Amino acid sequence: MLDKFLKAKEQEILRLQQNRTPEHHLKRFRDSRPGFSRALLSESPGAIIAEYKRASPSRGEINLCLSPAEVGSMYQQGGASAISVLTEEKYFKSKLDYLFDFQESGLPLLRKDFIFDRLQIQETATTPASALLLITRLFNQADALADCVDYTQELGMEPVVEVFDHQDLDMARKSGARIIQVNNRDLQTLEVDPNISRTLIHDKDNAETWICASGLNNAEEKEVMGSLGYDACLIGTSIMASEDPVQKLREFTGNSYKL
Repeated sequence: MLDKFLKAKEQEILRLQQNRTPEHHLKRFRDSRPGFSRALLSESPGAIIAEYKRASPSRGEINLCLSPAEVGSMYQQGGASAISVLTEEKYFKSKLDYLFDFQESGLPLLRKDFIFDRLQIQETATTPASALLLITRLFNQADALADCVDYTQELGMEPVVEVFDHQDLDMARKSGARIIQVNNRDLQTLEVDPNISRTLIHDKDNAETWICASGLNNAEEKEVMGSLGYDACLIGTSIMASEDPVQKLREFTGNSYKL
């Protein structure tokens, strides 16, 4: 699947290369970007990153009915600390412009996609995203990942570096990453193994912010991850597939209501 994800990005990279804008002419997003890691740490270890996930390769269509604006309001009311917005079009049926629809929520936004090129980071900088995802498995060398980490920070956003094992964690640290997201889902097979999070957390550095992602279905599982040392959990499918996404989110956050 990882090769298919990369293949799907070829046309995007080609478009960005053809429409390349000189960096000094880049029209960056000028409004304030809420601090992503700051929002998570202010509610650690119970912070929830609620994800807007319309579809996925493993589940197919999840929920195509709810608009980004509707979900942004729901997630704000439900007590989310931040919002993850999947922007990949082919497999997740989403798009980059959805980030603008979530701006009214006032919550920090994480762009979640298959990002490995500086041009993709530049394009993200034109949106309200406070952070973007960098997946270690998309990089052959730590130097290439480090360049994207540095460039993301240079453009005023926070890099969230995703890892799957100790080798990935070593690469993330060599790149200078300070926000580590542990994904329990193998991007090659799409299988979920919660033991990945349980194992890697033993290597957490106190100077780092750690996020647990994939396979969490209820508040009890979130509490376990918090007790192990995770500052936040990213929850997508179980919220978006619920008949009442707001209530499901409140089960995770413990919030009866949040203005």
